[in-house]
Amino acid sequence: MTAATPKATNIVWHEASVDRAARAEKRGHRSAILWFTGLSGSGKSTLANAVNAALFERGLATYVLDGDNVRHGLCKDLGFSDADREENIRRIGEVAKLFLDAGVIVLTAFVSPFRADRDKARELVETGDFLEIFCAADLDVCESRDPKGLYAKARSGAIKEFTGISSPYEAPESPELKIDTGSQELSESVQVVLKALEEQGVIPTA
Repeated sequence: MTAATPKATNIVWHEASVDRAARAEKRGHRSAILWFTGLSGSGKSTLANAVNAALFERGLATYVLDGDNVRHGLCKDLGFSDADREENIRRIGEVAKLFLDAGVIVLTAFVSPFRADRDKARELVETGDFLEIFCAADLDVCESRDPKGLYAKARSGAIKEFTGISSPYEAPESPELKIDTGSQELSESVQVVLKALEEQGVIPTA
């Protein structure tokens, strides 16, 4: 399901009365896309939500887009074929871009297994607005956790096209952050992300 030329005609982009820069000045922080990627069970959602909580405690505008949650609504018409995965990430990239324009730090937690799809999401925004965060837990660690029982189902053949078992995962080659979520304490991982955001000027130093 490759993105096609828009079907709508006679449309013109409408500039908002309040732009991203004005929101940043008002709120005291930049917006950004934090793209957490990794195998199922690698801790993407756990880390994204922990970072979100830490940013919220600082009074910053944030929102988490979680893979399972999005598939309950925006992407409920999609399965897990390669084409559907591509379309899933395309939609998320566009939604994340809207959050970015709204002045929000948006944290996305998706397996997003294909490098090309993640690159397309990155290309939607300016350099520095997209931080790819690789939750680099090994497959054996993820499978030993198996929080949703998905690996067991995939091994038994009950789930087809499961990333890491019967469908590939293409690890990032040069992510902004690579975090060993298989062994590092959650609190340490959160601090790594916060420090990176401070160093890149997305958020003020605590």
